[in-house]
Amino acid sequence: MSRLKLSVLAGSVALGLLAWALTADIISIAGSARASEPPASVAASISGIPTASSSLQTAVLAGGCFWGTQGVFEHVKGVRQVLAGYSGGERATAAYGTVSTGTTGHAESIQITFDPAVVSYADILQIFFSVAHDPTELNRQGPDTGTQYRSEIFFADETQQKTALTYIAQLDQAHVFGHRIVTRVDPLKGFYPAEAYHQDFLVRNPRYPYIVFNDLPKIANLKREFPQIYVEQPALVAAAR
Repeated sequence: MSRLKLSVLAGSVALGLLAWALTADIISIAGSARASEPPASVAASISGIPTASSSLQTAVLAGGCFWGTQGVFEHVKGVRQVLAGYSGGERATAAYGTVSTGTTGHAESIQITFDPAVVSYADILQIFFSVAHDPTELNRQGPDTGTQYRSEIFFADETQQKTALTYIAQLDQAHVFGHRIVTRVDPLKGFYPAEAYHQDFLVRNPRYPYIVFNDLPKIANLKREFPQIYVEQPALVAAAR
C-alpha cells in the first residue's frame, strides 16, 4: 500500500458502477456511472465455454490495494476463501516491502477459491469489473499509484483466458466506461500469499480511514448491485484456517 494509507484521507474514490445480468449464454450490459449516459443494452453470446465442474476452482485478480478487493469477494455467495497476496513476479520478491517499490513485477492480488456450482467464474469477473475496482485506471487505483496497483487478470487455463478476453471485448465495444479498459490478461505463473497482518484487514479494521473512504463503499455497492449473491457474513481467511 502507499504511504497515503498511513494518514487520514480527505476524499473518496469514485468508482464506475456497472450492472450486469447474466443468463445461460447472454450478457446484458445495463449501465455505467463513468459514461455520461447509460449505454444501450448489449447482448453477446459466449460460445464454447464448458459447463462448470462441481469441484472448487480459483481465480487470481489484481485491482489495486488487496484490502478492498479481498473484502469485496469475501462477501460473495459461493466463495470459500479469499487470500491477499502477490502475483506477476518471482517468489523471492513476494514480500510487502519489496513489492511496494514497484520494481518486482508483482501486483497486489487476491486468490479467490469458489464453488462454481454456486458462483461462476463469469460472475466473479462481473463483480471485479463493476464494483471491486476501476478497470480504466492505468497502474493505479484511487490514491495508490504504481505498477503494483495495476488491473490484471491472471488466468489459470484457456477457459478463464477466453472468458476474460470476451468480457473485456464486450465492455469496450459497448463503451460502458468513459475510458478504455486497461486490464491486462496474463497467464498465472504463481500466487504468493501476503503477510498475515494483511489478511482480513478490512474486516478487522472497519474504522481505518483508508477502509472507510475507499473500500466500504465497494461492499455497499456489491450488496446493492448483486443482492442475489451477496452474503452478510464474510468468508474469512482466519476461519478457513
